[in-house]
Amino acid sequence: MSEIIKSHGFTNEVLDWKAWLDVVELDQATPEQVAVLEESHPKAKVQDYYRFLVHQPEILRQRSTAFNAIMYAPGGMPRAERELSTTVVSRINGCVYCASVHAQRFEQLAKRNDVIRQVFDDPHTAGTTAREQAIAKFSIELTERPAEVTAEQLKPLREAGVTDAEILDLIHSIAIFAWANRLMLNLGEPVFPEQSGE
Repeated sequence: MSEIIKSHGFTNEVLDWKAWLDVVELDQATPEQVAVLEESHPKAKVQDYYRFLVHQPEILRQRSTAFNAIMYAPGGMPRAERELSTTVVSRINGCVYCASVHAQRFEQLAKRNDVIRQVFDDPHTAGTTAREQAIAKFSIELTERPAEVTAEQLKPLREAGVTDAEILDLIHSIAIFAWANRLMLNLGEPVFPEQSGE
């Protein structure tokens, strides 16, 4: 386990998430709902998030297909950098749960967490390299002011060695977290380890 980081209400600890609305109980789920849960995520059957979204199984199926393709597709932007960008987006959007999950994934892939501490402390100055700084900065710009992004904002990415194909992966990662964060933030709340026993 890497060092625990807690800063500005964000953490890289493993959190749980509790839905505010009724989740689908597995013993009452339809065969289609069970199938969609099984193809969505290895832990979907035990997580409130998926068990709530599976009320509309086809929407969850489409969401999971898009999410998994964007975050786990081979080639293009390295997965650790996709995880970094989504941690930045989640920090900007205030999604504590998503930030913790993707901080952990970055740490597992990159074998370090120095930039995660920076993202939690101040995402606007985060990045241990010019490339990470460019990714963080663009992730913030596209999250905070999507209608104002121009070709000019792509220059620092290119100057830092990010290819056009990687920029497309980055934009996909940032964009899907506009959706993912809003679902998490408006359907439930994170549960911290110290709250789990309550």
